[in-house]
Amino acid sequence: MKLHSIETGNFKLDGGAMFGVVPKVLWEKTNPADSQNRIEMSARCLLIENGNKLILIDTGLGNKQSEKFFSHYSRSGDMTLESSLSSCGFSVDDITDVFLTHLHFDHCGGATMRVGDKIIPVFKNANFWCSKSHWEWANISPNPREKASFLKENLIPIKESGQLILYDHSKEGFCSDLGFDVLLVDGHTEKMALPKIQYKGKTILFASDLVPTAGHIPIPYLMGYDVRPLITMEEKTRVLNDLVENSSLIFLQHDPLNEVVFLKKTEKGVRFDRSSTLKDFI
Repeated sequence: MKLHSIETGNFKLDGGAMFGVVPKVLWEKTNPADSQNRIEMSARCLLIENGNKLILIDTGLGNKQSEKFFSHYSRSGDMTLESSLSSCGFSVDDITDVFLTHLHFDHCGGATMRVGDKIIPVFKNANFWCSKSHWEWANISPNPREKASFLKENLIPIKESGQLILYDHSKEGFCSDLGFDVLLVDGHTEKMALPKIQYKGKTILFASDLVPTAGHIPIPYLMGYDVRPLITMEEKTRVLNDLVENSSLIFLQHDPLNEVVFLKKTEKGVRFDRSSTLKDFI
């Protein structure tokens, strides 16, 4: 097995929304805001080489939305999904599986592209994996709080492609074909799926939006986007304590400065210890 960090460019979101009730004087120590109170975010994905499989975890925002849409997020950076894959020696056609942690637009937007008046999958040879429960949550009757993040142009083309695998988390070994375990959490959104990857003697948790940046490691530091914030705190407490007790690492998706984070236990709880990159820590 081999892991690659896949950078797809940065974007910005409102710092207050990203930290909820946490005062700005506290969160800006780790996540400085610009003149519009927005913080820098990465849309980092993870590529897993495992035998004859080439698995991509999430896809970033993509590029099919309108200029007006992207103007709200001030995208930046030279790397794209395609260029990052190319730097690893691969193309989108080499991907065998795309695992979607959840269906918010900054996690699945890059799965499809606009060609003429049609929207089609970027990864024509891949299966798309998504929790059945989360797919129904996003598609059948999305709640008003999340509806703006579940874009039909991101979801319908995947379903119509015939490449979608909706796994049932209640069945044992529901993602065993992919070669990693999956942790399901419900605070940020229904059944967000976090890959737990065994790699060279270490466990790496793809943290997705449970811990979007290093600044979100303290338990009360939650996003205003979470649909069940009290559940998020319970999940973070359990997950982070388990990770630090087992010397495990977290792979951060939205932190532009910290890619892989080592944790430590302090009197105040689990905290940031140090960060590295996938290339350097091994």
